[in-house]
Amino acid sequence: MAEAMNIKLPTDQIGWLEEQVAAGHFTSIDEALVVAVADLMTIQNDDLVWAKPFVDEAHASVARGGVVPGDEFLGRLDLKLAALRSR
Repeated sequence: MAEAMNIKLPTDQIGWLEEQVAAGHFTSIDEALVVAVADLMTIQNDDLVWAKPFVDEAHASVARGGVVPGDEFLGRLDLKLAALRSR
């Protein structure tokens, strides 16, 4: 059973919450706050074990030489974006 609680939020946060409700993302500010607290609890309790296989694969890829310098990667990305925009 939920308990009533009085909280004070900064004006910009209240405005953001009201916008989220108005946009239909939540049915009420209460629901938005319940989701926000649940998300924070999940983040704080996440030990990131799920990420280990991805990190291990990245390390293996680097060891195999699968590395592209950042400026080269960004250049390739710019070319792909330009190609998509020109369609």
